[in-house]
Amino acid sequence: MATKKKTTTAGRKRVTFQIANDSGKDVFLAGSFNDWDPAQKQLKDSNGNGLYTVTVLLPKGEHQYKFVVNGEWHVDPDCDNWVRNDLGTLNSVIDVK
Repeated sequence: MATKKKTTTAGRKRVTFQIANDSGKDVFLAGSFNDWDPAQKQLKDSNGNGLYTVTVLLPKGEHQYKFVVNGEWHVDPDCDNWVRNDLGTLNSVIDVK
């Protein structure tokens, strides 16, 4: 689930993305904000409890994203805002205000 924090930097906001999964997974964040690069933003399971998180700076506006877990693409299971993409699957959507 993506959560918005109030800290801003040059018109952008810090947004924390998180997903629960089994420990020991390789989890990445790909989206419209990083050209859908499945290896650019890795989430960390800092506590070893299977909760993977990463914080990124995003400009205001709507952003589509997915999690990539061990090479497989997944929508955010905690996000209710999805859109269909050109591949016929769904992307999660966050609106940064």
